[in-house]
Amino acid sequence: MMVKKENDFQFTIRDFCIEDYDPLVSLWEKAGLPYKPKGRDRRDNIEKQIRLRNTIFLVAEVDGKIIGSVIGTHDGRKGWINRLAVAPEYQGKGVAKELVTEVEKRLCADEIEIVACLIETWNTKSMGFFRKLGYKEHQDILYFSKRKNNEV
Repeated sequence: MMVKKENDFQFTIRDFCIEDYDPLVSLWEKAGLPYKPKGRDRRDNIEKQIRLRNTIFLVAEVDGKIIGSVIGTHDGRKGWINRLAVAPEYQGKGVAKELVTEVEKRLCADEIEIVACLIETWNTKSMGFFRKLGYKEHQDILYFSKRKNNEV
């Protein structure tokens, strides 16, 4: 657990635990992230994910209230940042930056030298945020996926 201070605003970043599931879902909904309760975001799926060695799942909190979250993963070659969310009333206070920075540090400790994220084209706010952190857009890459069903 680490305490971060941006200006006069203080918050804590710590590892997610499954008891945080309901407040996490509430945060995702407030932040406008898509939520797949019958698929990848099911409680049992999240519980399985946090046990994997290649998963970094962090939350930011103030006074015990979850105000931010991020999931980092890697495949041994490339790291991925997923599900970055900050409660609207705490956006612009450095929470997202600190969450991403902590994921990057942990990926670096696993000798991961490339960190990437996927952002939907409508999410211009996230695009601007990651550009400010030094991430480069690659318009020459297309994203393909094969899904078991629309709920995953």
